Amino acid sequence: MTKLSDHFTLAEAAKSQIAVRKDINNRPPAALIPSLVRVATQILEPVRRHYRVPFSPSSWYRSPVLNAAVGSKPTSQHLSGRAVDFEVPGVANIDVARWCAHNLTFDQLILEFYTDDDPASGWVHCSISMDNRARGEILTVTNGGVSPGLPL
Repeated sequence: MTKLSDHFTLAEAAKSQIAVRKDINNRPPAALIPSLVRVATQILEPVRRHYRVPFSPSSWYRSPVLNAAVGSKPTSQHLSGRAVDFEVPGVANIDVARWCAHNLTFDQLILEFYTDDDPASGWVHCSISMDNRARGEILTVTNGGVSPGLPL
């Protein structure tokens, strides 16, 4: 098992139920390992240390074929291993997003499909920049569209 950090592995980076169902090879190319390591060490490990709860990302690296199969944009940072989607069990996704916003250096932080009436709804998407020019962009995505910032 190839470890990317203390608690996250290459297998987790490549994991995808859709890839399994559609028999899509989702193994990241060796050239993307540095990106995966940075996501693991700069995003996932700090979240795990803070909440002290084990978790596994729901979506991390996506091959071009998988990215198309899930209907994502061809500019998705998942293609380069620089983005990860995750939830922390037992913690409201809005709280995870707020903690990330105040404690991590990121390119994009997106609270996706969260609703106030269900704290477990949606997920957190967080990405890194490979050129050290992180935008620090914070967005919320709902069925109604995209808005800047996080809900109050």
